[in-house]
Amino acid sequence: MATPMIAGAAVAAAAYAGRYGILAWQAFKSRPRVPRMRRFYEGGFQSAMTRREAALILGVRESVVAEKVKEAHRRVMVANHPDAGGSHYLASKINEAKEMMLGKSKNTGSAF
Repeated sequence: MATPMIAGAAVAAAAYAGRYGILAWQAFKSRPRVPRMRRFYEGGFQSAMTRREAALILGVRESVVAEKVKEAHRRVMVANHPDAGGSHYLASKINEAKEMMLGKSKNTGSAF
């Protein structure tokens, strides 16, 4: 007598789980497309680097503490270091951006 009741409860539970799974999948498919990757600075460089451009290159705000600038410089430089297959030009621009944000810029521009 208890076996049909247990079987019926199992079928009902499976049906509810299936319905929930279908609804969750439809909600997942209809969500707006949001890019997962963070957008970095795109475009060419200006002839003389500004503080705004330096902040965009490093991916920080213009008014950030020196600790965050050094952390961002390290993160960006690891991804673009010439010894790891990166560009010498980009590495010099990243270093110039760090110097600009830390206030050590001599306005000499990059080596290129």
